[in-house]
Amino acid sequence: MILSACGLVCSDCEFYGTQCNGCHAVKGETFWAKEHVPSKTCPLYDCSVNKLHYSDCGKCADLPCTMFREMKDPNSTEQEHLQGLIDRVTRLTSGADIL
Repeated sequence: MILSACGLVCSDCEFYGTQCNGCHAVKGETFWAKEHVPSKTCPLYDCSVNKLHYSDCGKCADLPCTMFREMKDPNSTEQEHLQGLIDRVTRLTSGADIL
């Protein structure tokens, strides 16, 4: 399993291997961030890896922070978003290896 810095399962993503090789491989410059974020870098990756020098958000005492909770896939329902937050925090804090 390949996890992103925010706990998404990169290897389960429909874009993995085509438009993206995982946030760690592209140093947070994911295809969607390049299109939608002025800095061209995922804000969660930028915060946890670039600024705080953690390997992922799971090392942060503020998990889930406001940014983590508010970054929502516009295609997700509120219920899907909330369950996704729980799943991601669980993955990040369970000690799973992140590649």
